[in-house]
Amino acid sequence: MNRTLAVGLLTAVLTLGACTSIPPSRPAAWGAPEVLVAPSSFSGVHGLAVDTQGRLLAGSVVGNTLWEVNRTTGAAKVLIAGPEGQADDIAIGPRGEMAWTNYLMGMLRYRENDAAPMRILARDLPGLNSLDFDRQSGKLYASQVFLGDALWEIDVAGKAPPRLIKKDMGGFNGFEVGPDGMLYGPLWFKGQVVKINPANGDLTVIASGFKVPAAANLDGKGHLYVVDTATGELVRVALASGAKTVVKQLKTALDNLAIAPDGTVYVSNMADNSIEAFNPATGEVRVLTSGKLAVPAGLKIDGDTLYVADVFGFREVNAQSGAVKDILRMQASDMEYPFAVGVSASHFALTSWFTGSVQLVDRASRKTTAWLHGLKAPMDAIPMADGSIVYAEIATGSITRASGDKFATRKVVTDGLAGPVQMVLGQDGALYVTEAAGKLTRVDLATGAKRTVADGLALPEGLAQTPWGSFIVAESAAQRLVEINPADGSRRTVADALPIGMAGGPGMPPPYVVTGVAVGPDGTVYLTADRNNALYRIRARP
Repeated sequence: MNRTLAVGLLTAVLTLGACTSIPPSRPAAWGAPEVLVAPSSFSGVHGLAVDTQGRLLAGSVVGNTLWEVNRTTGAAKVLIAGPEGQADDIAIGPRGEMAWTNYLMGMLRYRENDAAPMRILARDLPGLNSLDFDRQSGKLYASQVFLGDALWEIDVAGKAPPRLIKKDMGGFNGFEVGPDGMLYGPLWFKGQVVKINPANGDLTVIASGFKVPAAANLDGKGHLYVVDTATGELVRVALASGAKTVVKQLKTALDNLAIAPDGTVYVSNMADNSIEAFNPATGEVRVLTSGKLAVPAGLKIDGDTLYVADVFGFREVNAQSGAVKDILRMQASDMEYPFAVGVSASHFALTSWFTGSVQLVDRASRKTTAWLHGLKAPMDAIPMADGSIVYAEIATGSITRASGDKFATRKVVTDGLAGPVQMVLGQDGALYVTEAAGKLTRVDLATGAKRTVADGLALPEGLAQTPWGSFIVAESAAQRLVEINPADGSRRTVADALPIGMAGGPGMPPPYVVTGVAVGPDGTVYLTADRNNALYRIRARP
């Protein structure tokens, strides 16, 4: 054979292999997990406070924890673990006492110092959000936002019930008590910054024209600093005139702020797990701590791109480099806290059990094309090739197909599932779903017939099918990934001792923040880690 012919035959073989995309065979083993996107602190960061010891404190609702952040290095550590540490906002009293709001639990917790026991001062107030002490009188005030709309005085002694000050204000979010005893803060839904008299509820508008003001703090020099979460602006407002000055353009999804005695303004961003320090004298901004992902949950892959439902953002990640790009961010878009993502050739489906919704997003325009609201704790959804949507509700144990005009036609595909969590379309055209009770189940989409593929799993969540036909399942309660053979249910461990399986607080579903799993065309496994907000890659070994 001459050299020219040999080269031609080799080229033909390589081209044929590329065109037919021959799937890899089942690997002999798996490599150790590699970090593709680095870990970060918090799991969404919200309220901030600087205490009498000079510590910067930061609260996380989804992460159920209250953190301490070094103001010099940015190093963060958990000060109060979950679920008690769940904090949407934090307040420091005149004697160094601390109080914080358990937003999802509707409680307000308090302790006099680090060594003192925690006490619950208020309960049964859903959406208990912001709070602050009057540093002159020691009185404590708290507001409900989103799951309620009210302002209360809380008895620090814990003997009297909360006193209602005012209702239906328009979302009195991150506020502060001034030295005059007035409460200064934003009205989230009205785009205003206001002053409220806690004695009688009288409300005075100081400034308006904000898009979505999230929090306000006094600087002691006649100004309020306000963060606008929708625009990413840090704004200084003159109390005397209401005049506004944008002092810094930051990223959207800002949540709260705190001003230290030295004048430094600390700002939190829930979508980036970041805290930034702004120096009003120089205009300089320094990032104390941040992350590329906020609360990574559901995961899908298409080619070299991973799509991550990140609760406070919807992101795409390059599967080779780990580079992260925003698709949507909370407050700067119409997105509603996505915990899962489904992908078709034309659309994304973002699912949120928290808001009971499925959002259909066009892949080309990145715009919302449809909403399904009023669902009963939906955990996952798949946009189908025929334009319908298949979604799973954990509260009803069912899988439903929605189709037609505005997806008004609903047909239950199957029910009687013990907590459906995540779904994939199998290579055989059937639907495969993990059930929180411990199963991987095959569902015939035409008939609804179910068959157990594997059981005895430890809170299975994310799953994906490999090119060679097996399934990778995340057992979050066991903190491991397993590979399951659908023919006989046999399994082997892919990786264990993984940072997955974060527990929710009281009343939260057991598959709280799902562990997302995806498998690339070369057999590489990817997973999200809700305990440290990282994304990992596990390579197959031939």
